[in-house]
Amino acid sequence: MNETKKAALDRRYARMALIWAENSYCERRKVGALVVKNNMIISDGYNGTPTGFENICEDENNVSKPYVLHAEANAITKLARSSNSSDGATLYVTASPCIECAKLIIQSGIKRVIYTEQYRLTDGVDLLRRAGIEVEYLDLNTDK
Repeated sequence: MNETKKAALDRRYARMALIWAENSYCERRKVGALVVKNNMIISDGYNGTPTGFENICEDENNVSKPYVLHAEANAITKLARSSNSSDGATLYVTASPCIECAKLIIQSGIKRVIYTEQYRLTDGVDLLRRAGIEVEYLDLNTDK
């Protein structure tokens, strides 16, 4: 695939992850993720509570409840319940991964991560790069 087509697909999948984030019930921050392999979406996720829990992410002090799952974790664990493999896949996520999600990404065999919003902590991105995973920030506010 040529670089122009690859960049165009990256932008489309990143925009789709942004739209998918709208499914989140979280008030403070909505995050979406897509796992793509061979130009097919094989999993998706958004931040929220585990299956069967009430769809309320924050406590009375507007602090995220400790059991809220990040979008990347939801997408990766959803793969565990399917017949798909994330080995060699690309993860599109609307916020840069935290350290905990970075560990899941590494272990899942995902080889590339595209994110559209920089988080204040970079330890997750740093760990992904240390593991040899291609990581790229994609600014959707610029024309390219």
